[in-house]
Amino acid sequence: MDPDLHIEIIKSSGKKARFSLDKLSNSLRRSGADHKLVEQIVNQVKDELYDGISTREIYNRAYALLKKNKSIFASKYKLKKALYELGPTGFPFERFVAALLEYSGYKTQVDKIMNGICVTHEIDVMAEKNDTAIIIECKFHSEEGRNCNVKIPLYIHSRYNDVKAHWATKKKETRKLDYGWVVTNTRFTADAIAYGKCVGLYLLSWDLPLDNGLKDRIDRLGLYPITVSTLLSKREKQFLLSRDIVLCRQLFKDKFYLDHLGISQNRKDKILEEINQLCND
Repeated sequence: MDPDLHIEIIKSSGKKARFSLDKLSNSLRRSGADHKLVEQIVNQVKDELYDGISTREIYNRAYALLKKNKSIFASKYKLKKALYELGPTGFPFERFVAALLEYSGYKTQVDKIMNGICVTHEIDVMAEKNDTAIIIECKFHSEEGRNCNVKIPLYIHSRYNDVKAHWATKKKETRKLDYGWVVTNTRFTADAIAYGKCVGLYLLSWDLPLDNGLKDRIDRLGLYPITVSTLLSKREKQFLLSRDIVLCRQLFKDKFYLDHLGISQNRKDKILEEINQLCND
């Protein structure tokens, strides 16, 4: 029996789907694992499949096998899960989005109060580059399987228009308010994407735009969230997030935070080596 054709799995949303060997292989390849290791893990996971297995169980098995082989592969493989771990509040995700933009040449402000024609608005992130400004709303979900429906871009678009209308009244303002963005750590529904495209909102999610979604930007720039680490504990990650350390690059720069956590020199060296490989791979 070919499991790629006959095994039915349960997704995080609760929906059933056919198991795909290609999807598993592609996610493993993105971790940096070579063809031989990918084939080995796929074959091991394939032998343990059964009807009704959850995507979480498949992920846990593949993750354990990668971690056993090389921790950096496991770190990259868990990227999607690591974005969920930026919670439980959305504030670390806002900081993470701002950090991504800063490494692309933007100057950013988080939680900025901006005037509209009708009311004032608390904007998650404002970013400026080349005399243009963009305002960004971040929709963070800590539970897998929850997507952003059309209500989100509808709401954000109305706020953007209110801010833009007031922006146009500022005679001394030389910057152009260029775009409204909506960024989520999950996915947008088809209606949300259609609405965003229709009104000119820029939507950024795990895999949108094609080849330039969050996963692509993070891998391309080496801007991994601190939560991808396989060596830091959950408590240690939360401590770092509370100090606005959201990127592995930031921890590598501010190593003294590891001393505040009372981490031994031997373990500290291993953590920094893992982070160095992630940032410079």
